[in-house]
Amino acid sequence: MATSRRPKAKSRIPEFATREEEAKFWDTHDISDYWDELRPVRARFAKQLSEGITIRLDPQTLTQLRAVAGERGIGPTTLARMWILEHLREERPTRERRNRRAHASPR
Repeated sequence: MATSRRPKAKSRIPEFATREEEAKFWDTHDISDYWDELRPVRARFAKQLSEGITIRLDPQTLTQLRAVAGERGIGPTTLARMWILEHLREERPTRERRNRRAHASPR
């Protein structure tokens, strides 16, 4: 028995090119008019970040970092923290393998 699927209705919420464009839209529209198009999402927030470090970057690198962060609508410090955490997560399996080999008993 074939099931028929209804075509997905086109959203009344437009696609936005920038966060600023989206902010202007929501400044002039009431979100309660769009409840039927919204869905819950899970969000993870950093715990209290209590320690800081200073990283010195040459002007060109800092300009690039600021540009990429701006394109993503976040600050350069947030982007740098995200990249560091991503790299550490990717590095963890390699580090764990190295540690296991170093602590392996000789046969």
